[in-house]
Parts: sequence; structure tokens; C-alpha cells
Amino acid sequence: MATDIFLLNISGPDKPGLTSGLTSVLAEYGAKILDIGQANIHDTLSLGMLFKITSGEKSSAVQKDLLFKAYELGITAKFTPITLEDYEDWVNQQGKDRYIVTILGEKLAAQQISEVTKVISEKNLNIDSIKRLTGRLSLVKQVEYPRASIQLSIRGKIDDKTDFTGKMMEISRALDVDIAFQEDNIFRRNRRLVCFDMDSTLIQTEVIDELAERAGVGNEVKAITESAMQGEIDFNESFKKRMKLLKGLSEDVLKDVAKNLPITKGARRLIDTLHSYGFKTAILSGGFTYFGHYLQEKLDIDYVYANQLEIENGVLTGGYIGDIVDGNKKAEYLKLIAENMQIDINQTIAVGDGANDLQMLNLAGLGIAFHAKPKVKDNAQSSISSIGLDGVLYLLGYHDRQIDLLE
Repeated sequence: MATDIFLLNISGPDKPGLTSGLTSVLAEYGAKILDIGQANIHDTLSLGMLFKITSGEKSSAVQKDLLFKAYELGITAKFTPITLEDYEDWVNQQGKDRYIVTILGEKLAAQQISEVTKVISEKNLNIDSIKRLTGRLSLVKQVEYPRASIQLSIRGKIDDKTDFTGKMMEISRALDVDIAFQEDNIFRRNRRLVCFDMDSTLIQTEVIDELAERAGVGNEVKAITESAMQGEIDFNESFKKRMKLLKGLSEDVLKDVAKNLPITKGARRLIDTLHSYGFKTAILSGGFTYFGHYLQEKLDIDYVYANQLEIENGVLTGGYIGDIVDGNKKAEYLKLIAENMQIDINQTIAVGDGANDLQMLNLAGLGIAFHAKPKVKDNAQSSISSIGLDGVLYLLGYHDRQIDLLE
């Protein structure tokens, strides 16, 4: 029996009963729905239905009745005939690779979205859907913490992923926006572990610099720290040099610094949400367990791996206990936790800012350079520089309503 295929596009003011009214007409004529999707922007509906129906009288009658129903509902209906060949070509495209591009910043401008979508078009990729992940912004009320994010689901073959991500990085730098690119696979939808660097990531300071200020050697230690974070000198060498400069510092100073650690914006919102959805969290730090355990208790972190200070008679000896937690160790601990949790490494996320974080960022299923040094941003999979740590949630595809529901 011959059939016709139509794409029905509906637009107009949204109201209850639209979908029910239209599908009831299709049901009356025994139509089969092949695809359906809708979007609602500012109470204006855009609805698409792809359906097939027996050719002849039924085909003509269903179009007439759908137009009448649309008139009754105060909406506009448009029919587009689809050939069987075009339909089958469309069906065959579903096996193509899929990716997610997330755009985020304090605000999003048309130019930023235009440049991103231009690259997608130039690579002959199709945008299947665009989804806003952040809540609606008031144009009247002052927002204390503005953030905006949209997620693009794209489909097609990317021959050179390095070139693709490079072009996105150029847009990111030029237009002050964060752009993350991920494969849309089973691992992205099933992340289980998020590991954080501590200094300048979970907290907005370098603890060793704070301690150095109290010890009167601030300038010397800051210079070594900066050189290490830029990757100019070996982390282990820099660590030993800085530790020696802290010799004689009182343990009371450690307590005072710990109590006043400036937690990064969005950190608590992120970690509370992660735990609510069953994630485990870890601190993997080249800093110190003394402060890592303080944050563990305050933020409810599951695991802490960091350097242990050597303290004798209430003062620092300038030494340390155990192995130095450098870039290699961070990656090892990430792998160890994943193995203990019996999860695939692709189900992990790592977040950090310094050169000694690159190994774990590149090992994890998703590595995020957070307000990072240029060298780190250029070599990480994704980066966040425009908003707080809770930006990680948008890279995972969470919408604000799924986050705020838990608060």
C-alpha cells in the first residue's frame, strides 16, 4: 500500500492541549509518527512532526483536518512533502559520530554563537539541537553571579579534531567565551568521579605562598611557585626549594591559614550537586594534606591525596613525609581511585590550573583547565575561564533547574 510522508511544522503561542489536539487528528487517520520535536521560546511554540499516512483520500483528508485544528487552536501549520529517498538518507545519517559543544560565559552574545556555528558549518557538521542550560536572566534585576550556557548537539565526521578544537580556542580567546568540545558517547553520560587540584582551583590562593608571607619569604616562594606553574622548572625541584624556605614556621600559622581559605566561587554548588547525583570527589594536590583535609571536612570531599608536611615540636622542619605529589603522582592517584571504584578512566573528570595538572587532565575522560595558565589551556581538552567552578555542571549537560532543585 502506497504511503505519503509529510513534515508538519507548527508555530504560534503555546497553550495546553496543542500536541494532544494535533496527534488526535493523526490518530483518527491511522498515521504513524516517524519523528517529533518541539521548542518553546518566550511562550512561542515551534513543533515539528514527521509522519506517514496512506496515500489518497486519507492523505488529503488529514491535511485538511490538521489545518482546521490549527485554525481552532490559533496556530500556523505548514506541510512539506518528503520523498522516500530523502527520508532514507536522513535515517542513514543517524550512525554518524555525535559531539557536544558547550558555550558558556557571564553573558552570551550573537557574535560568539555566530563564530562557533560558522566553524561547525565549515566542517560540514549538522546541528541536531540547541539547548539552553542556564536559567532565564532578568533585564531589570541585578544578578550577583551572572552565567549563561548553551549546549549544541552536533553530528558528522570530523577528520581533524585538533584543527577543530584549535579554531574553537581561537574564538574563545578572541571573544572572551568558554567553548568545550566532547564526544557524545556513553562515557560522557556516565561520569562517576571528579578530581580537583586544590590551590587556585578549589581555593583562590596558593597556600604555600600564604605560608611564605607569614614566614617573611613571600617574594622568593612566589617566584618559584609561578615558575613551576608555568612549567619552567621541575615541580619536585621547586617543591623542595620552597619547603626549605618555610623551615621554622609555627603550626599555629597553618591553623589560621586553613580557617581563612577562600573557597572558589561555585565550588560548593558544584560539589553538593555532584554528590546528590552519586558522583565521588577527590582532591589531588601538589599542596598539603593539612589543608586538603580541612577542605575535605568543609566541602564533604571523598578522597584527599597531597603532600604531608613534617612538623616537629609545633614547627615546620622544612621537610616532608612520603613521596612528593607531582604531576605524575596526580595521574597515578586518579587512575588508582578509578580502579578502586571499578570504573573506566573515561568516566572520570579532572579539574586543575597548573602545568603539574596536565597529566591528570589528559588522562581523565574529561580534563578541564580552570582559570588556567596559557600553557595549560592550550594543552587541555576543555577550559573554563569566564565563570566559577559550577561551570563544570554545564559541561556535564545539567540544566540550572536540575541543580537548583537540590538547593
